[in-house]
Amino acid sequence: MTHRSASVAVLAVGLLAAGCARVIATAAAPPGPVPAPDTSAAGPPPAVPAAAFTPGPGVPPLSLTLREKAAQLVMPWIAGDYWATDAAALDSALRLAADDGVGGFIVGVGSSPYDIAVKLNALQHAARVPLLIASDLESGLSARVRGGTAFPGNMALGATDRELDAYEVGRVVALEGRAIGIHLDFAPVVDVNNNPRNPIINVRSFGENPQRVADLGSAFIRGLREHGMLSTAKHFPGHGDTGVDSHIALPEITGSRSRLDSIELVPFRAAVREGTDAVMAGHLAVPGLAGADAPPATLSPVVLDTLLRGDLGFHGLIVTDALNMGAIVSRYGASQAAVRALEAGADVLLMPVSARATIDAVADAVARGEVSEARLDSSVARVLAAKARVGLFRQRLVDVDRVAQAVGTAADAALAQDISQRSLVLVKDSLGLVPLPAARRRKVLLVAYGDENSRDVGAALAAALRGSVDTVRAMRLWPASGPASFDSVRSAAAGAGAVLFLAASRPTAWHPDAVDIPDGVAALMSQLAADGAPLVAVSLGSPYVLGQILPVSTFVAAWSDTDPIERAVARALLGLAPVTGRLPVSLPPAYPAGTGLVRAGPPAAPARGGAGGAVP
Repeated sequence: MTHRSASVAVLAVGLLAAGCARVIATAAAPPGPVPAPDTSAAGPPPAVPAAAFTPGPGVPPLSLTLREKAAQLVMPWIAGDYWATDAAALDSALRLAADDGVGGFIVGVGSSPYDIAVKLNALQHAARVPLLIASDLESGLSARVRGGTAFPGNMALGATDRELDAYEVGRVVALEGRAIGIHLDFAPVVDVNNNPRNPIINVRSFGENPQRVADLGSAFIRGLREHGMLSTAKHFPGHGDTGVDSHIALPEITGSRSRLDSIELVPFRAAVREGTDAVMAGHLAVPGLAGADAPPATLSPVVLDTLLRGDLGFHGLIVTDALNMGAIVSRYGASQAAVRALEAGADVLLMPVSARATIDAVADAVARGEVSEARLDSSVARVLAAKARVGLFRQRLVDVDRVAQAVGTAADAALAQDISQRSLVLVKDSLGLVPLPAARRRKVLLVAYGDENSRDVGAALAAALRGSVDTVRAMRLWPASGPASFDSVRSAAAGAGAVLFLAASRPTAWHPDAVDIPDGVAALMSQLAADGAPLVAVSLGSPYVLGQILPVSTFVAAWSDTDPIERAVARALLGLAPVTGRLPVSLPPAYPAGTGLVRAGPPAAPARGGAGGAVP
């Protein structure tokens, strides 16, 4: 470790050991709006001189070596969990910030807001140039940080079909994220999910209608921008009509340019008009644009430069999807893929296999003339301008003492509960089980299916039901569950007044089958329905599982396995809240987008007042 790095490590250790210690610099005021970038310019910003960078207001002159410039484009991944002061992960991240000068980090799933805020402050102290910190906060801070507000996700917003809901989620994401040191949200997902077999987008999309995806995505972007956070529209030019997980292999969009213009590109054009700060390119083959043998969109000048920069007029940051994904690494190699992405027009090289090797590869490619230095300089200028827009050259630290005032507040929790309630869609209910008739509430069997990432599925629903039903028996199924477990469920269901069957299935990187329920579990649900069990099936994730369990008489689409969603389901089953959501996607073979049975909820309380009940 260099002398400078060792000094930084000592400083960082002091910060981390202090836990909630005050930051050294004066804390910044709450973030204000991020100005919308000017999209009216006739072309991309000019390349800046190699020696100094002053790309816009708020950026001090910076002299950077060729390798330091290459490093500004590289954004490695760091875990969001707790790090002890002697953790190897902390030392590695400090080296990347201090010695290699990376441009920023993407924060993965982690622990408490305090842990992340203190960690990011330490990394900011280590860096010569302020770090741009990003995270995938698609459904709120809770998607990555315990204690953040738990919103139900994009497809739930599509089910409420209210732009105000999308704006409000963006607002809360911005305030909570900025409070712990995150500046760039890799959201919203504006892919149009018109393929029910899509294994990786699914409920991450707002729906299948391109214009509604555009409207809701633009509202989310406004909510972020007006409350201090940078936005990212992804995955360009559209990942919705694919049936392959790009973490594993290369998906292909087979449509023509006219088809792309009418579906996939509609939300991206809207996002550019709205002023999105970044666009993330997907690892997608697009033969209709670039030919049969062309590279994926991430590495394609036709897609990034000609289409996105030229036709759509986008002048902000182009971010690659993760460069450690199988669709890229297996075909192009780890370091060469990053060079090709830069050459094609990308500005941020996200999650390379090796940050240090990627920096060296980019610097070497520029030094030998494979990539022009002007191309590199343009990307560095954009990265620095983005840092200036969120005030990082004025203040790079967060006040840890203020985290609890911004993250997980009661008001935001109430908002998440309200949106969750209005997002529920009653797709079918031929036996009239929603709300549960009084006779059905005496003995309720709750069967919850989920994988290791959904260990608590069903717990919030069971707790919300207790006190309103006589008996709740909870049983749990896992991906490995087999005949013995299924026999136990059938035996318990025989005497139940109602059987509530929860299925937590959602898109999961590297696991394309995670959006389905196992065949054995689906067969169990279908058999219970065929036997006449009073079965209410609830999808806490992908609504497309209905295609696996068509015999069920009652099906509720509930979008996620968050506690607010489970409480919303309980209130709907008990008749304590109305059910008003509409499907934002079609569920083959019989339920088109817009389907949704309405339940009125509890009767209004009698009015108090004068004669006839009139309220003066």
